[in-house]
Amino acid sequence: MNTLTKTLARFTFIVAAAALLGACSGTGGHKAEQTASAPAMEIYEVHHEGRIHVFYDRALYQDFLSLGETPFRLTRIGAGPKGETLVFGLTKHDKKTPDSVKAIQLYDKKIEAPADFYAEMRAHDRIYVFNNFADMEPVRQFGHPNFMYTDIGAGPKGETVVFVLNKSNKKKRPDALIAEFKRRNS
Repeated sequence: MNTLTKTLARFTFIVAAAALLGACSGTGGHKAEQTASAPAMEIYEVHHEGRIHVFYDRALYQDFLSLGETPFRLTRIGAGPKGETLVFGLTKHDKKTPDSVKAIQLYDKKIEAPADFYAEMRAHDRIYVFNNFADMEPVRQFGHPNFMYTDIGAGPKGETVVFVLNKSNKKKRPDALIAEFKRRNS
């Protein structure tokens, strides 16, 4: 190898290594950013054809929205508030021990929802967004919340997004919840 070829090979190696390191550190930084701001618990519900599909893992939820199925699930026939079938989408890791999943424990009323909570519910061609687990119950039972802030066409596919409120925050625009929804769905 002549000197020019060696220099060119070193330059190519350095550029490729720098690009790989930059990509790795960029991805790691973004992932750490998402983890740092993630709520203590997140729930995603999809109401469809007499079933309530429940997810605690956003990636699994996104897969369900794309495919309409999940590889692992726990099904409870008639366990919903109006006799619907509850279907908990499970990760591969949790399929053997579903009783240890915090979301299932929450629905079984074995634990309380943490104060740092986020949920989305797809029902009635709308996306309902919550920061309080107790606020989800009226929507499940009656089909609508008692207090809300509605943003027509703000969903990822132009759906109406309903930010669910309660007596304590009904007079305030839910800016933090709106920002969290946009961050997750942009």
